[in-house]
Amino acid sequence: MAAETEANHVHSMFELAEISDGKPKCRPRILLEPIPRHTSVKAYVMKRARKACSCTPARAKDQITSFLPVLKWLPKYNLKENLLGDLMSGLIVGILLVPQSIAYSLLAGQEPIYGLYTSFFASIIYFLFGTSRHISVGIFGILCLMIGEVVDRELHRAGFDVEHSVPGSPHSDMSVYVANSTLGSVNQTAQALCGRSCHAITIGATVTFVAGVYQVAMGFFQVGFVSVYLSDSLLSGFVTGASFTILTSQAKYLLGLDIPRSNGVGSLIATWISIFRNIHKTNLCDLCTSCLCLLVLIPTKELNERFKSKLKAPLPTELLVIVAATLASHFGKLEEKYGSSVAGHIPTGFLPPQPPDWTLIPSVAVDAVAIAIIGFAITVSLSEMFAKKHGYTVKANQEMYAIGFCNIIPSFFHCFTTSAALAKTLVKESTGCRTQISGVVSGLVILLVLLVIAPLFYSLQKCVLGVITIVNLRGALRKFGDLPKMWRLSKVDTVIWGVTMLSSALLSTELGLLIGVCFSILCVIVRTQKPEGQLLGYVPESEIYEPLLAYRDLQTTPSIRVVRFEAPLYYANKETFKSMLYKLTEVNPLWVWAAKKKAEKQKLREEMASPDGNQAAVSVQLVTQPLEFHSIVIDCCAVQFLDTAGIHTLKEVRKDYGEIGIRVLLAQCSPSVRDSLNRGEYAKKGETNLLFHSVHQAVEYALSSYGQNGCCDSEA
Repeated sequence: MAAETEANHVHSMFELAEISDGKPKCRPRILLEPIPRHTSVKAYVMKRARKACSCTPARAKDQITSFLPVLKWLPKYNLKENLLGDLMSGLIVGILLVPQSIAYSLLAGQEPIYGLYTSFFASIIYFLFGTSRHISVGIFGILCLMIGEVVDRELHRAGFDVEHSVPGSPHSDMSVYVANSTLGSVNQTAQALCGRSCHAITIGATVTFVAGVYQVAMGFFQVGFVSVYLSDSLLSGFVTGASFTILTSQAKYLLGLDIPRSNGVGSLIATWISIFRNIHKTNLCDLCTSCLCLLVLIPTKELNERFKSKLKAPLPTELLVIVAATLASHFGKLEEKYGSSVAGHIPTGFLPPQPPDWTLIPSVAVDAVAIAIIGFAITVSLSEMFAKKHGYTVKANQEMYAIGFCNIIPSFFHCFTTSAALAKTLVKESTGCRTQISGVVSGLVILLVLLVIAPLFYSLQKCVLGVITIVNLRGALRKFGDLPKMWRLSKVDTVIWGVTMLSSALLSTELGLLIGVCFSILCVIVRTQKPEGQLLGYVPESEIYEPLLAYRDLQTTPSIRVVRFEAPLYYANKETFKSMLYKLTEVNPLWVWAAKKKAEKQKLREEMASPDGNQAAVSVQLVTQPLEFHSIVIDCCAVQFLDTAGIHTLKEVRKDYGEIGIRVLLAQCSPSVRDSLNRGEYAKKGETNLLFHSVHQAVEYALSSYGQNGCCDSEA
C-alpha cells in the first residue's frame, strides 16, 4: 500500500526545474503535490443536507435576523447619534417623492394615486428586508417606462382606447370590478369587469408580481452573478437611451397634444413623426405652463447641484412648482377655459387588496424578465457603492430578496415595479441619512398625502408632471459629456455604451438591453479570440521581463525568444495563438520542416544524377540556413485556463518546433493551468524541465542546457 501511494504521489506531480548560478543543480527537483479534491456527489449532498437540516437556537436566530435584518440593527439604534439625521433626510426625500410619484405614474400609464401607493409600500418594506442603510427605494423612471409599454399593449389587446378614454376614479373602477367580478366567463371583455384605470393597474401589478417572483428566485438560487453581464457602460448606455424614450413620451404633455402612444420597435421615431404631424393642435396654455416650469426647475436644479455642499438640504422646487401650478390652474380655471389636461380626482385612503390577474401572467412573463434584471442590478450596484463609501457591507442575495418583496407584496395593493434610484439616494445621503428609519419617515410623509392632501391636486396640469419627469433626466443625458473621457479610458466600453444607447432609443428598451448584453459578451469573446501577443525583453540587472514595444532600454537574449500570450488558450483562439507565435518568432516550423524536406530531396536528386553514376547511399546534408535561436519561452501568466484544444495546441507547437531543433518551455503557469497540462499529459513519462516558476528561470535553464549539450534537444 505504501509503495502504491508513493507511486501515485510521483505520477500526480508536475516537475519544475530549479536553477542556481545559471546551471541546473544536481539535486532532487521541486515537486508540487496538488491538494486532492473530493468530487464525491454523495458526500457533497450529504454535507449540504446535514448543514441545512441542523437547527440550533443560535442558527435559528441567525437565519431570522438574516431574513429580517431590521431585527438585528433596530434594537441597537442610537437615538442620540442617528435620529436627527434620519428625520431630516426622510422628511426631505418624502417631500421630493410626492411630485415624482405623481409624475412617474403617467409614465407607467397609471393614475397618480397608484404612484403614491407604490412609493409608500416600497419605503416600508425595504425598511424591513434591506441591508443598505442609505439607498432610497421607490419609483424609477426607466422601470416606469417599461411598465407603461406593457400596460399600453395589454390595454390595446383588451379593447381599450388607450389615449382617448377619460380615466375615471379608481374607487369607482374598483367598485365596478368588485360588483362584477363574479359575473360571466373569462371570455367577457375587460370593459365589463372594470374600467380602464382598474385594468391598467391590474396589468401593472401583475407584471410587478412576476418580476418580484423572479427576483426572489434569483436570490434563493444565488444567481446574482447575472448582474456581472450588465457592465457599468452597458447600464449607463441603457439608461441614457431609455431617457430619450421617456423624453419623447412626455413631449406630448408639454405641448398639450392628444396623440396615441407608440409601442414596439421604432416607437421613438414614430412618436416624433406623430407629434410634428399634430403640432398645429398644440395647446398654448399647456405650452406656456411647460415653458414657465422649465424656466424655474432647470436653474434651481443647477443651483442645488452647484451649492449642495453649502446647502443643508436641497430646495424642494418640484413641490413648490406643483403647489403653484395647481393653485394657478384651479383659480384660473385652465381646464374649463383652455382645455388643459389635468390630473383629475385623486382619492384619499387605500383601495382593498386585490390579487394579480393570474390569466395575464403568460402574456407578461417575458416582459417581467428584463424588468426584474434591471431592477435588481441597479439596486445591488447602488447598495454596494454606498456601503463601500461608508464602510459597511451589504448582502447581495438579501438585497435581491428585499427588492423582490418590495414588488411582490405591494402588487396586491395596486402598486407597480420599484427599485433603488440614484438621484433620491444621493439626496438621502447628503441630508444626513444614517439608517433606513429615514425611509419610514418618507413613507409617513407620503401617507399624510394619501390620507389628507391628495384630492387637492385635482387641477394639477399633466404638462407640469411631464416637465418634472423630463427635468429629472438631466443626469442621464449628461453622460454624453463623459464620452471623451470614456473613449480615452476604454474604446470598447465606449462602443458598448453607444450600441446599447442607440438600440434602446431607436428600437425598444427590451431589445436595447438584450442587444447591449449580447454585444458586450461578443466583445469579450472577440477580445479572447483575437488576443494580443508580446515579445518580451528583460530589464538590465534584474529578472523582470516586459514587452519590448512598451518600454525602452529592454534587452534580449539573442538565442532565446520570450513570448507572452494574453488570453486563455481554448478552441476559439488556438489558431490565433499559433499565428501569433509564428509571427513573433519569425519562424513557422511547418515551413522550415517543409524546406528541409525539399532540400533533402533536391540534394538526393543531385547526388543520384552525378556523372559517375554512383547509386550508393548518399549522406544528405541540409542546405538551409541555421536558425537564430534555439529556445522559445512562453510566459503563461495571463493564460487563465486551457481546454482540450488548448492543451493539444501546446503539444503540437512543442512537437513542431522540436522537429526543427527548437525547445519550447512554459513559464509562470497558474495552478489550474498546470493541473490541466498534467491531466492532458502534456509531458510524457520521463520528460522534465518543461515548466518553470518564472521566465528568468526558464531562460537560464535554456542557456545552460544548450551550452552543455551544444544543441537544443527537446527531450533533454
